[in-house]
Amino acid sequence: MEEELSIQWFPGHMARARRMVTENVKLVDAVCEIVDARVPQSSRNPELGVLTAGKPRIVILNRVDQADPAVTPKWSAAIRAEGALTLETDCRSGKGVGAFPGAVRELLKERLQYFKSRGQSGAVLRVMVLGIPNVGKSSFINRVAGRRAAEASNRPGVTRGKQWINAGNGVELLDTPGLLWPKFEDKTVGENLAFTGAVRDEVLDTETLGARLMIRLAELYPSRLSERYGISDAPGRTGFELLELAARRRGFLVSGGELDTERMAKVLLDELRGGKLGRITLDVPPEV
Repeated sequence: MEEELSIQWFPGHMARARRMVTENVKLVDAVCEIVDARVPQSSRNPELGVLTAGKPRIVILNRVDQADPAVTPKWSAAIRAEGALTLETDCRSGKGVGAFPGAVRELLKERLQYFKSRGQSGAVLRVMVLGIPNVGKSSFINRVAGRRAAEASNRPGVTRGKQWINAGNGVELLDTPGLLWPKFEDKTVGENLAFTGAVRDEVLDTETLGARLMIRLAELYPSRLSERYGISDAPGRTGFELLELAARRRGFLVSGGELDTERMAKVLLDELRGGKLGRITLDVPPEV
């Protein structure tokens, strides 16, 4: 029986981030939620809808360069069906980011008309930028602002305090710390966030995580296992068996000739996160 991964992670700064959102949402006209296009559902904090209730929303599907190009448009359509605007971006190249100010003005066109009717055509639109750790939130803000306005890191939980950033075009952004929620009710959500690095690797069992990822890849992208690791008979095998096959192919051995599955698991995760497995989306979109 395949071992399941238990992931619960809610350090103290997450609670502080939650309070910050609650205390400051009244200061903004809209919210901008950054999600990882590889896991667009799993990387959406279900608490944000409650914490920011009533605020117009734009959802940024970031890292589209690493996500499955056949799946991303389906997720955009599903999110738009909820009433939010969407924008697909790649913050590393800047693709799609330039459309953000115009998207904000479209989202808030009624508010702009209200300002204009009161002779305040130069009024600034204020947008709170939200997202779980490690979805590229700070990189997005820096791209929009055209400068290093927010600290960016590939480590979750870097942004800590409140920051207002002038994004130009009459838009100000309120940066917020990455915010996870206390408990992952769906184990697949927790796994997806662990695969993509939104949860610190230090709190996880690497081999179990790698084995679970092998199972997911065998289900969704079996050709990638064949192309990258020479595994052509994945169906019916456990995740640890698939790790062993990949480790044997790579020649990962420890003293005594045993297969080094821990090293293989680390390599697997690094290759997923680095895009070496190709463009992959782990959340299956709903039918719209």
